[in-house]
Amino acid sequence: MMNVLNGGKHADSSLDFQEFMIMPNGAPTLAKALRYGAETFQALTKILHARGYATSVGDEGGFAPQLKGGNEEACELIIAAIEKAGYKPGQDIAIALDPAASSFFEDGKYRLTRSGQGDKSAADMVALFQSWMGKYPIISIEDGHAENDWAGFKAMTAALGDRIQILGDDLVVTNPHYIARAIEEKACNAALIKLNQIGTVSETVDAIHPCRKAGWGFVISHRSGETEDTFMADFTVAMGGGQIKTGSVCRSERIAKYNRLLEIEAELGTAAVFGA
Repeated sequence: MMNVLNGGKHADSSLDFQEFMIMPNGAPTLAKALRYGAETFQALTKILHARGYATSVGDEGGFAPQLKGGNEEACELIIAAIEKAGYKPGQDIAIALDPAASSFFEDGKYRLTRSGQGDKSAADMVALFQSWMGKYPIISIEDGHAENDWAGFKAMTAALGDRIQILGDDLVVTNPHYIARAIEEKACNAALIKLNQIGTVSETVDAIHPCRKAGWGFVISHRSGETEDTFMADFTVAMGGGQIKTGSVCRSERIAKYNRLLEIEAELGTAAVFGA
């Protein structure tokens, strides 16, 4: 999951949603997936320049422009960048979202004030995502509802979970107890896994076990304040979940993880398998 556009608390942009990401899941190898992502990122740079938008980046390396069209324009820009790079949206590269809805949830409402979309209920958020899925190749949505809105998460999973990955981060916080509850209540169908959120490697593995048992996906993830330590790249391959979230294809603390994945693929040779 490569972060290309930032908003929310991660950037001073016009976007309510925190992360707009690309997933080069149509690539046959990690090396080619990285190329797909890098070329799309560079194409997005040129598109933003051409439209007069800034190309400064947020905490995780994604661009943080003041888009006139808000959240939806972000998806449209990503589609344009994928095509400009010579790839097919939905076939070569898909879109993943991390709204981080807790950051704009106030007094029981989801307040999309930056984009001017107004206040929305939990049901409105499901309807919004469903409408976007009809227009954009979205395959994963993380924290589409606030961390304590279990009913909202369950409604979204019931409505969309058979078509896309409904990823819990703030909802489950890499904690086996909350993951077990989410599995029982069918609140999502995948978990974000952050090693330094639960604390130790063994505890992180313990959080992954129930995901595997339930047939869930899981995504090994970075944090906003990252270093150039590359252990999470090795850990991702070792756990075999097939998904990693480590920021954009710029900033050295992000690139370090991608470089390590390239090394691992080279070390494995013909034994390497890209994807879950």
